[in-house]
Amino acid sequence: MAHGVFQACQPDGLALGLGGAPLGNLFERVEEGDARELLEVAWASGCRSFDTAPHYGHGLSERRLGDALRARPRDDYVLASKVGRLLTASPGAARDQHGYVDVLPFNQHWDYSAAGVRRSVEDSLQRLGLSRLDVAFVHDMDAATHGERAPAVLRQVLHETLPALQQLKREGMIRAVGLGTNDVAVVLQVLRHAGLDTLMLAGRYSLLDHSALPQLLPQCASRGVRIALGGVFNSGILATGVKGGGGLFNYGPAEREWVERTARIEALCEAHGVPLRAAALQFPLAHPAVEIVMLGARRDAEWRDAQAMLRHPVPADFWREMRAQGLLPQEAPTP
Repeated sequence: MAHGVFQACQPDGLALGLGGAPLGNLFERVEEGDARELLEVAWASGCRSFDTAPHYGHGLSERRLGDALRARPRDDYVLASKVGRLLTASPGAARDQHGYVDVLPFNQHWDYSAAGVRRSVEDSLQRLGLSRLDVAFVHDMDAATHGERAPAVLRQVLHETLPALQQLKREGMIRAVGLGTNDVAVVLQVLRHAGLDTLMLAGRYSLLDHSALPQLLPQCASRGVRIALGGVFNSGILATGVKGGGGLFNYGPAEREWVERTARIEALCEAHGVPLRAAALQFPLAHPAVEIVMLGARRDAEWRDAQAMLRHPVPADFWREMRAQGLLPQEAPTP
């Protein structure tokens, strides 16, 4: 894994993969035709890295990705899913749950047990119609999600979940083990006791939020834990900007601090002729621990735009001024 888990199949220089949360109808419905078109366009452009989870539309994202990838040669792409939530069929299941709309008719419950981990992987493979995952991430084991149960969840992950995943790795059902989270502290806790192959980190290393920079990213770099970054637009505020007066940050309305900070970045972008999206996509990829950005696109136009933004020239003066105005830490590497 010298080149990382996801770069194994990516064309040289393409550090963009497809994140599957929008394909599970996160916040709004994605029509089947739009989903198929997005996946075709992403593949045709060279994308060979895909991430999904049972949580995303209660299996809808996995089903859509499986339908798109099943006929492709299996060694030509990298596919990740997650464990920690199990789905149970229910005729009375609500159609809108956990931020997803028009989900499949299942309810979800937490299960980090060894048996639950095996069932989760097997269920995912059935929805995907495939015989293996390349990566299995332990999903959302953080304190914000589990509250007072978080210490017990951490103990179970260390003593039961991760060993179960290592067993599945030995059996060939998965090839790499990691965490999928938007919490820096819980990753640092796990790394004190266990090794990881990779990490899916959402929103904590971006143009706005640098909370992973001081401790987590150096640890990952020194230990060879390559990072796939999600949420580089921080739920939307770095894609849309704040000229309309607000935006989404971390899955909800942005607080004033983030709105004001984004407005200052926008002003610098305009002064240098740099689209905000280009700066947001290119900045985190400069860190040596970061392997790839997983883009949560809904439509093929968003995917095409992201590819263009990755190629858009960003002058060195822009990054220098970002540092000079205190909008980037001095130690943060830039393209």
